[in-house]
Amino acid sequence: MQLKRHNLSKKIRGIVIVLLGISILFSITYALEDDVKKGLITYTDGRVKKRTVNDEEWMNAKKNSDVLTGDRVRTYQRSRAELELLELDVVRMAPETIIDIVKLFEETKDKVKQTTLSLEKGDIWAKVKKKKENVKFDISAPVAVAAITGTVLRIGVTSDSTTELKVYNGEVQITNAPEKTDLTPKTIKVHEVPGPYEIPGPREVSLEEWVYIVRNMQKIVIDNKGQVKEVGKFDLSDQDEKTDWVKWNQKRDRMR
Repeated sequence: MQLKRHNLSKKIRGIVIVLLGISILFSITYALEDDVKKGLITYTDGRVKKRTVNDEEWMNAKKNSDVLTGDRVRTYQRSRAELELLELDVVRMAPETIIDIVKLFEETKDKVKQTTLSLEKGDIWAKVKKKKENVKFDISAPVAVAAITGTVLRIGVTSDSTTELKVYNGEVQITNAPEKTDLTPKTIKVHEVPGPYEIPGPREVSLEEWVYIVRNMQKIVIDNKGQVKEVGKFDLSDQDEKTDWVKWNQKRDRMR
């Protein structure tokens, strides 16, 4: 009888140990997943603030503080910030810039890991590592969405929502119709300047939906109605490429 009780006790202890091990394993897994989904503010200069999804007030964003899905980050005059996402991708914010962390490595129904940033206004510089097929990284502006597979780029949004994308290295697909999958991508031809048009009468034609492929040292400008205003090449000797903002980003990139 005592032997049976002893064996039963051993079995119960064994089951408890197994369950405890499983519990610890799940805890470690969830902890790792949480870490993976975190971004980090790796640099601040001047006034940089953050607002979480549950807060109404903007709080000071300190260096090495976390950014998560739903957070908003903003810089003010004479301020800059750098965000590191998933320990791979870097996004830097110029003065007077606001971005939303819409999604940070969130899994979709199709098992795709999705990261989406929304640039409300200002200027950002992004250095994004090459992505696998099951990983998506998008940056949206008020009038377009840029799909990034691995590149160095710069996106600026003016006060009237006019948007400019410059690609320094790599390739970006940008569109004013992100839900459309049947659009034929256009490649940039120098001096091509498509624009809005009208038909006779008081009613305007519906906006043309488009996808452009923007490659090394190419740019595209989109007006606040979502129409392509300018496409072409740019050069590092251009005046706009000699600013402190560009030089600072280039220096930070070389440090990585």
